[in-house]
Amino acid sequence: MIIRNGNVFQEDGTYRRMDLYVENGRIVDCGTEVSEKEEIDAAGLKVLPGLVDIHSHGAVGHDFSDADATGLKEILRYEKSQGITSYCPTSMTLPIDMLIRIFASADAVKPDADCARIVGLNMEGPFLDPVKKGAHVEKYIRKPDIDFFRECQKASGGRIRVVTVAPNMEGAETFIRELKDDVVISIGHTDADYDCAASAMKSGAHHVTHLYNAMNDMGHRAPGVVCAAADDPECMVEMIGDGIHIDPAVVRNTFRMFGEERIVLISDSMMAAGMANGFYELGGQKVTVKDRKAVLEDGTIAGSATSLYECMRCVIAMGVPERAAVFAATRNPARSIGIYDEVGSLVPGKKADIVLADEKLNIVKVI
Repeated sequence: MIIRNGNVFQEDGTYRRMDLYVENGRIVDCGTEVSEKEEIDAAGLKVLPGLVDIHSHGAVGHDFSDADATGLKEILRYEKSQGITSYCPTSMTLPIDMLIRIFASADAVKPDADCARIVGLNMEGPFLDPVKKGAHVEKYIRKPDIDFFRECQKASGGRIRVVTVAPNMEGAETFIRELKDDVVISIGHTDADYDCAASAMKSGAHHVTHLYNAMNDMGHRAPGVVCAAADDPECMVEMIGDGIHIDPAVVRNTFRMFGEERIVLISDSMMAAGMANGFYELGGQKVTVKDRKAVLEDGTIAGSATSLYECMRCVIAMGVPERAAVFAATRNPARSIGIYDEVGSLVPGKKADIVLADEKLNIVKVI
């Protein structure tokens, strides 16, 4: 396949008019003789890397925590249609027997060209702080437990790439030190102060789950997790860019604070993504969705009802530079879970995960 005349997003954040050559599902050097003779004229179109969503619970009426391979495949089909080509299904806080079934279910989904590719699993609970439980069920929350995690990891076939831990909970420091080389440990759902968070980062937790949400506010005398993450040059931070979870002014200034290297846009989508207003579930709790806002019965925000591609466009509309937003939805999440050698940019050797979009970033075609 040859994609001709497109404005191709480069690794330095610029666009360059050029041809892309694809052979056996990978990008090859320009001018290479390719066996598949299909040509696509991308004149006037932007050519972007496929997006990488490392934190999403579900979409189109299905949830990863249903432990249903058929439903998960429908989620992956929807994600691919929305420009997300690499995807980490994300669990909720549930009993270990349920989590084992959930993590094992991902293995039953076979690769499909019409679906996003599962590049890992995200274990958001149960090692959380009840004070900042958000949309998680408190009775299933437990202290960080190395054996519990390893049992889930075994059930997943070693596919868990991210696990959220509240660093202020008993056993968190030992958990972080023991597992930091085996999985990305993310600080989240926590009442931790700056010192606690900074200590956890020094121990090896260099990631933050949905920055600002389910943690203390950043104050000028109580800087909290946000400033601890800013002070740790290795720390990558997730942000939900749906325009509901975080005020646009905070989004703009967070990009300034962390730069374009360390922000990872996520959807944190639940099963209502791609669906109409109505009643849904997340982690066994009833969720009401109206005008893209998903809330529990007590008013707590419960994930999002949008896709990562929509989040990327949303933060651009907020005033974030396009290059920074694209990096935050492609390169940065790929780097954060160690797969940038395979996806996240459009250079020879990488998978040919490609989105063609018009000048306003409306999707024209996903490859």
